[in-house]
Amino acid sequence: MTHSARRIGRSLALVLPVVLVLSGTLAVSAVPWAGQDSATQLTASAKDVSVPATSRAPQDVLRDQLLAELQAKDPGVALTRLQREVENRPSLAQHCMSIARDLGRAAVQRYGPTRAQSFSRPVCDTSYATGVMRAS
Repeated sequence: MTHSARRIGRSLALVLPVVLVLSGTLAVSAVPWAGQDSATQLTASAKDVSVPATSRAPQDVLRDQLLAELQAKDPGVALTRLQREVENRPSLAQHCMSIARDLGRAAVQRYGPTRAQSFSRPVCDTSYATGVMRAS
């Protein structure tokens, strides 16, 4: 019995690594990036995985919030909030002018050029007024 057990052990020692290497090779060749037709794959598709949300830049988030606030209330409220946000987060100062110009353009669309100009504040070097002027 000892002799037959050794023989079986030696056979497994030779065959098992070959089986493991072949099964690993087959598993790797079945993934989507291997270039095979997706209909023949038995592995999960990348389409089944939900896409993680991309993070947005703080200035883009603030711009969207202020544009929504302009629509809900008025440009004066949005400009005051823009000034406060820039004071609280100085990193937004470099984007203040473009945000104020966008607010000016949106105000012209909502209120017309004359009324939009009446909301003007000296926020970000009068960029709001520039946005109003360019949108008129």
